Amino acid sequence: MLGHAYAKAGRRSDAQKELRTLKTASQSRYVAPAYLAIVYIALGDKDQAFAWLERSYLDRSEHMLYLKMEPLVDPLRDDPRFDSLLKRTGLEH
Repeated sequence: MLGHAYAKAGRRSDAQKELRTLKTASQSRYVAPAYLAIVYIALGDKDQAFAWLERSYLDRSEHMLYLKMEPLVDPLRDDPRFDSLLKRTGLEH
């Protein structure tokens, strides 16, 4: 969430630093891919956000349960990939 906050505040380099921290941590412990997706969404990088959400889906992450109602993913809702992801998780509109 810190990375998301940095990105929303216009502090891109700090947000990217948080992404690096999460990726480094993921080498030694589980880090939910949805956490990285949230930062990428705030940075406006939809392709990376969807890539990390796809990983979250493949991991069968509990975070996918909230996808339909999570306001942090609002910037993705108009993208056809979002509807596809919802459909695959059984949460379609």
